[in-house]
Amino acid sequence: MSQPAILEKRLYTARATAIGGREGTAKTDDGVLEVTLVPPKALGGKGEGGTNPEQLFATGYAACFGSALAHVARLQKTDPGQVSVTAEVTIGPVGKGFGLAVALNVSLPDLPREQAEALVATAHEVCPYSNATRGNIEVTLAVI
Repeated sequence: MSQPAILEKRLYTARATAIGGREGTAKTDDGVLEVTLVPPKALGGKGEGGTNPEQLFATGYAACFGSALAHVARLQKTDPGQVSVTAEVTIGPVGKGFGLAVALNVSLPDLPREQAEALVATAHEVCPYSNATRGNIEVTLAVI
């Protein structure tokens, strides 16, 4: 088993507290984000009036991956144009517990397909979410 990567420098720490699990609330320590948590209908909840952990994870991963793409493009002195990342986070049974799978669908319409695919692959190597999930869950990449 490989050892976890240790941060060389801690640049920022986000802090959030959830009360009541999937049927409760969550908020950040600075008060900027405060959400009601509601299980989706597919998991037996009412699916309305709030969000769920999978939606929050998808939002964070999509935003982070978009920033990783922009970072890689800057390093390569490439203008990627309008970048759009859609993250699909799926939950399902794994053994005795539950697991996640992620599909990242990336739109880079201003770049030739081969260049877009190379940029996405490189971004996947530097994105913190990709690095955190690598080897732990299935993550698929698609240029759409």
